[in-house]
Amino acid sequence: MGSTAGDDRMSAREPGQPVSEMQRRVRPPQPQQPQHPGGGRDRIGYEARITLLGFLIGLPGAALALALLWTGDFTPRTQWTLTLLLLLAWWVLAAHLRERVVRPIQTLSNLLAALLEGDYSIRSRRHGSDGDALDLAFREVNALSQTLREERIGALEATALLRTVIDEIDVAIFAFDAENRLRLANHAGERLIGRPVEWLQGRSATELGLEGCLAGPDAPHLVDLALPGRPGHPGRWEARTGEFRQGGLPHRLLVLTDLSRALREEERQAWQRLVRVLGHEINNSLAPIKSIAGSLQALLTRDPRPADLEADVERGLDIVATRADALGRFMNAYARLTRLPPPRTAPLDVARWVHRVAALETRLTVAVVPGPDLTLLADGDQLDQLLINLVRNAADASLETDGGVRVGWQESGGMLEVYVDDDGPGLPPTANLFVPFFTTKPEGSGIGLVLSRQIAEAHGGSLALTNRRVGHGCKAILRLPMN
Repeated sequence: MGSTAGDDRMSAREPGQPVSEMQRRVRPPQPQQPQHPGGGRDRIGYEARITLLGFLIGLPGAALALALLWTGDFTPRTQWTLTLLLLLAWWVLAAHLRERVVRPIQTLSNLLAALLEGDYSIRSRRHGSDGDALDLAFREVNALSQTLREERIGALEATALLRTVIDEIDVAIFAFDAENRLRLANHAGERLIGRPVEWLQGRSATELGLEGCLAGPDAPHLVDLALPGRPGHPGRWEARTGEFRQGGLPHRLLVLTDLSRALREEERQAWQRLVRVLGHEINNSLAPIKSIAGSLQALLTRDPRPADLEADVERGLDIVATRADALGRFMNAYARLTRLPPPRTAPLDVARWVHRVAALETRLTVAVVPGPDLTLLADGDQLDQLLINLVRNAADASLETDGGVRVGWQESGGMLEVYVDDDGPGLPPTANLFVPFFTTKPEGSGIGLVLSRQIAEAHGGSLALTNRRVGHGCKAILRLPMN
């Protein structure tokens, strides 16, 4: 450990020397001297005791030398000269001993005081020989100072990065103290309130219009807020709250995410998909109707009229009626999809429900895998419709490959899982399985899976379709909460 730029600042001073600015800054207050049992303080300090010890160590030798000097055959001049030299050497050696003992301790004290004040740039100069106890102590203190310096730099860099990220994200973040007064807000929060952070700090949640968000549950919840930074109609926000401690005091964190833009985008995409599907289906019906109508009109205007006019008119009207019926069925299916009533729950025996639906499929035998005896609070009619759709789809797929269909159920994590396995060709590579009116079947309506998922979600559950991991085919998994 060689000397550093801070060596002179960390050097100990002699009593009576002026105290440097660095020593005044980092030196801790002197501790109180220990008291004697009688109540009086020890009037001899540590440095004085070291000096006294140095004199006591040299006392026997000095006494012996003086005795030999003054009892020997020396002239008085020689005796007094040697006596003064002996006393001077005695005093110099005691002072040197004091310096060698006290100076390293003072240096360590100043270094530790600097660490206590948060100054990790100072290093002590080398003391003692390589490997001795004093040198090892200074090595360890310097290593501690370097470690604390690196940790402080890392903490400052992490804090700066965190603050930068918080300021740059498009999510409003607010931190309130125990009295619901704002202590921290990022740039998105400033824009939302429409005021700079200097004005916001210290304001109560009521003044900012955020008291309703803090009063809500800790779980994410939706709130409608009309704030100065977003004039006009109230926006839809997702509010998340949490607790943290700073300086030992409790604080509450509020995170507001604007959902209005995302909801509008989802609504726009939903309307685009709906219009595209409706337009496609309506055009499929209107195009042949228009073509047949034009052909029949042309036949009626011909002179003379063809001999098979009545047969052509009959065939044309039949096509028009067929396409009109198809269009009517499509519109009825759409109305059915959009007018799903809320579930009317009642106790439902799961085993009887599964066996009843499996028996409705007559094109092939549906194997029922036995499961536990469970009772579910649900709308039996809606769940019948859901499971019928899944079994019918599985049967359609298995008939293509002469495979089978299996239906079973189990309980997992407080949820009822009903699965339908088929040995068909598997799912097509498409992400539109749950898009309304999308179908891969020539005679399909494209609402079966969509309606089934709506029924599952109305019961607080979910519906998923995946390809089987073993063998070929598809697996539909219905998950419903056990009430």
